[in-house]
Amino acid sequence: MSAHQYDEGHTVAGWTGFGIATVGTAVAGVGVCAVSALLIGAGLGIVAVSVLVTWALHLTGWGKPPGRRDREQWGMRVRDPSARAGHAGCVGCRLAGRGRGRGRVAEGRAVVARESTPVGETAG
Repeated sequence: MSAHQYDEGHTVAGWTGFGIATVGTAVAGVGVCAVSALLIGAGLGIVAVSVLVTWALHLTGWGKPPGRRDREQWGMRVRDPSARAGHAGCVGCRLAGRGRGRGRVAEGRAVVARESTPVGETAG
């Protein structure tokens, strides 16, 4: 029986951002060792690019919200169908103007938030 009931960070957006940020921190680390402000700045710039790339991939559906999802949504190559509407409680989606007013009355009409279906227990 697997105790892993969540699918956290197993996304194209997450791993791409991690890879770019790793290169950026390595460049900044070399800059620290070499006492080079240029390399430190370049490394920090690469880390900033990793944040933007991860955010863009998340908004296009390659990143998923935290929490429980159906097992068929766990694969890395599965795009998130709810990305276009925005994820409730997601700072990145709110910064992009998505997911505002979920569960509240917005402009005179009710907006209902989607709830995820809980994953069933595994036999074991």
